[in-house]
Amino acid sequence: MHDFRTLPDALHAAAETGRGIGYIEARDRQVRQTYAELQSAALGLLGHLQARGLAPGDELILLLKDNRAFIEMFWACVLGGIVPVPVAPGISDEHRAKVFRIFARLQRPWLYTEQETLARLGSFAANHDMAGELAALQARTLRVETLAETEAAEGLPREADPAETAFIQFSSGSTSDPKGVVLTHANLLANIAGILEAGRFTPDDVSLSWMPLTHDMGLIGFHLNMLACGMEQYLMPTELFSRRPLLWLQKASETRASILCSPNFGYKHYLKALGDKPVDDLDLSAVRLIYNGAEPISVALCDQFLDRLAPAGLRRESMYTVYGLAEATLAVAFPPPGEPFRTLWLHRDHLGLHETVRAVDASDPAAVGFAIEGRPVPGCEIRIADEDHAPLGEDVIGAIHIRGPNVTAGYYNDETGNATALVGDGWLDTGDLGLLHAGELVVTGRRKDIIFAHGLNYYPHDLEAIAQQAEGLELGKVAICGVRRPDDDSDELLVFLLWRGDLADFLPLARKVSHLINAQTGLEVDHVIPVKRIPKTTSGKLQRRRLGDAFLAGEYDSVLTELTRLHDATQAALDGALTPMEAQLKAIVDAVLEDKRLGIHENFFDAGISSLALAEIHQRIDDRWPGMVDVVDLFDHQTIAEVAAFLESKIKS
Repeated sequence: MHDFRTLPDALHAAAETGRGIGYIEARDRQVRQTYAELQSAALGLLGHLQARGLAPGDELILLLKDNRAFIEMFWACVLGGIVPVPVAPGISDEHRAKVFRIFARLQRPWLYTEQETLARLGSFAANHDMAGELAALQARTLRVETLAETEAAEGLPREADPAETAFIQFSSGSTSDPKGVVLTHANLLANIAGILEAGRFTPDDVSLSWMPLTHDMGLIGFHLNMLACGMEQYLMPTELFSRRPLLWLQKASETRASILCSPNFGYKHYLKALGDKPVDDLDLSAVRLIYNGAEPISVALCDQFLDRLAPAGLRRESMYTVYGLAEATLAVAFPPPGEPFRTLWLHRDHLGLHETVRAVDASDPAAVGFAIEGRPVPGCEIRIADEDHAPLGEDVIGAIHIRGPNVTAGYYNDETGNATALVGDGWLDTGDLGLLHAGELVVTGRRKDIIFAHGLNYYPHDLEAIAQQAEGLELGKVAICGVRRPDDDSDELLVFLLWRGDLADFLPLARKVSHLINAQTGLEVDHVIPVKRIPKTTSGKLQRRRLGDAFLAGEYDSVLTELTRLHDATQAALDGALTPMEAQLKAIVDAVLEDKRLGIHENFFDAGISSLALAEIHQRIDDRWPGMVDVVDLFDHQTIAEVAAFLESKIKS
């Protein structure tokens, strides 16, 4: 890699290569943009920003669905010294609330978005008595459509300083107090250099990613890295992958991609869509690395994915289990490229904090497998520490600390967050737990109660605040946690409600809580469980882990069985005789949900259907009745019966 000092240096060098970006828009629709064309488009947009008075140091929230629009405006900001702030548009109220919270947190904020997204922000504000906040936002909003319709002189780029903020990466997922990781040009270029060296990247590599550009793996790992290396890259919208997951590897085969990526949920989503279909039409022999990170790594899912795609030429050496986080710019630890991914099998009864682990054979009934994430990338240091920040020995579980020129100096305007994370002498506490085994990192869990779902982080106290919007629930009457069984590849989301009445009367409250969480975050609630007591510490803090451990121990199995019986009996009575359209739609929904049966009058969000499942339901409906139903219609018609009536009216018209 060239010795770049700033991101503009990297763009200028990439513009000389003749390579660029392929924007995948559909199965048979793709647009290519060279890096030189990207630089020209960015300078054009910079002219618009400067004409409207944006100056170096101003912050511009990028709230965009279109990958190309995002990339071009991101670079316009970088070239002009304006600070881009990527934020995912999302489809839930929680996403919209987060935009207003981030706008209020920034010092000199602007917003860049599409008219449709701006209208949805307006509707959200109207429904939540936020007229003042909306007016402030609208006064400093630039719309994609308006800029496209007007002319402006080419912008004047500004010489960047390596110590300046390049962009701010706000925490993903749900949080009432989102943390903004401040990343300088120096942070980014140090980590990019380490990534390219550790991953043995060359300009002849070809990358393909469906990760959102608002995520550090999507933006840094699969755009900035590739541009700095001067390689060809392909970007696929996350929403397109959600609807048509099989397109991911079809495009990888077509483009001869050598570098791919996905967290756990992506492999699971792909395999579910693949089913027992043959893979003879795929040629994945060019794939060199598939980055697997962004959420806890499932060893079993890695094996399943590799075994299933082996006939397509996918090698076991391609699975690249890595560890990183936004606070490290991105990458912390990589294994050696070109080797099969490796697993450390540990005894499940020796995984306590500050405990020396006990290695066992994979066949041991007490064995739990953890992916080995490798050694620190060049320029980054890792230590395992106790609560006093003192280093621990090898094979001892403790807090994962990191240090290096790639590590952020702190969170944006967040003294509390900095006081917790920055532990002295340049070290940052990641909040994760793990150990060093023969010098390589193994992540075992997380000290905090963060829930991992779909590659994002969700905080229990925020989800509890949403649940408490249900009538009859108050502070202290709800506890939420995520649990993961040793052989599972994702968290189960559990909601515990204080309840001392009849189980039949509990069902409406459980549905309401599931609906609130699902509608506002897109998360699927696995179980809502009535409990007679919610444990707390002597200082009044919720002991969520105790409830999760009791669930895993089977203490709530009987009550969950009875709730399922009551639910099924109620829905059967309500459904009655189904119309042909209702029957077809119910078959689609049942096929997607697999282990859950939905009554035709049961609200999708009451049932806790995830946004991913809803996207799949929409896609199957669209396959059967093309162009008749938009995914947004499923938010307006929230039961099978309502969708059936809506669809029949569209067909008749």
